[in-house]
Amino acid sequence: MNLLITGGAGFIGSHLIWQVIDQPEVTKIVNLDCLTYAGHLENLEGIHGTHPRYLFEQVDLRDKDAVLRVIRQHDITHVMHLAAESHVDRSITGPADFITTNINGTFHLLEACRTHWSDPASSIQHRASRFLHVSTDEVYGSLAPTAPAFTETTPYAPNSPYSASKAASDMLVRSYHHTYGLPTLITHCSNNYGPRQHPEKFIPVIIQSVLQRQPIPVYGDGMNVRDWLYVSDHCQALWTLLTTGKTGETYNIGGQNEQTNLHLVQQICDLIDELDPSLGGNSRSLITFVPDRPGHDRRYAMDTAKISSELRWQPVHTFEVGLRETVSWYLEHQHGARAVTHGFLAEVSRHY
Repeated sequence: MNLLITGGAGFIGSHLIWQVIDQPEVTKIVNLDCLTYAGHLENLEGIHGTHPRYLFEQVDLRDKDAVLRVIRQHDITHVMHLAAESHVDRSITGPADFITTNINGTFHLLEACRTHWSDPASSIQHRASRFLHVSTDEVYGSLAPTAPAFTETTPYAPNSPYSASKAASDMLVRSYHHTYGLPTLITHCSNNYGPRQHPEKFIPVIIQSVLQRQPIPVYGDGMNVRDWLYVSDHCQALWTLLTTGKTGETYNIGGQNEQTNLHLVQQICDLIDELDPSLGGNSRSLITFVPDRPGHDRRYAMDTAKISSELRWQPVHTFEVGLRETVSWYLEHQHGARAVTHGFLAEVSRHY
């Protein structure tokens, strides 16, 4: 396969490239990324510019002609579409980029694939092509504390501009399958965590706040619940779906690790106190409750019975193991991470 991964310089995308680039099915991987604030080629050091199967295209999905050029020039047979504006707080203060990137960008990618894959002059028309669209559990909205977990048939009820833009892109992908026969799959994942995550995300903010002995911001009462999925487990699920999933279907991917935000913060504080006693301990004293953000969903939980029963996928990492690996990575790289996150944490504190 000639595989296009969009957003491959980002957190999940870079882990995905590391995980699949040596798979025997892969002839080449084209990483399409416009390198916004969240994309860093350093995440691919050791692959970028050196691996014979790897190519990089710095292209914005909002550039329709450039997207089509990439699909045609590299004769793309398979797409894993991860590129998106994804930070909820940014979508509240500046929703326009989420509309143009997540909706228009997905439309341009779908159109480019449809054009190339249906071209009688293209060598690809008789091959098994696939378009895997990576979405989020946030399209389903908020769950009550005792409500059943989200399934693939849960009605959409997005509550932020981010989740609304992802819901719209999901509908576009679905429509291209049913209208044009495009071989698409849609995935909804829960919160990812692991090494090299962008510093504005929840777990890195907590870790860097502790390392810098700054207040740890916790929205509201801290009782919002999320299901946490280790990034390499997510990547394995995506590869399994790309290669063996049923086209036209939607699959939920979760870590089966529901945690309240407050409990997660406390676990990270305790881990850092254990792993780096030089910081002085008592990191829980840094926890600071701040006003809740608008439209903050109370709980997400994923029912993963479909992907488990159909494809025998299960997450490998327990939350305890994955969180320890994540915290240990940040401690090992703490000096560089502190420099990267200093400005962001200052910005966070101003918002609060």
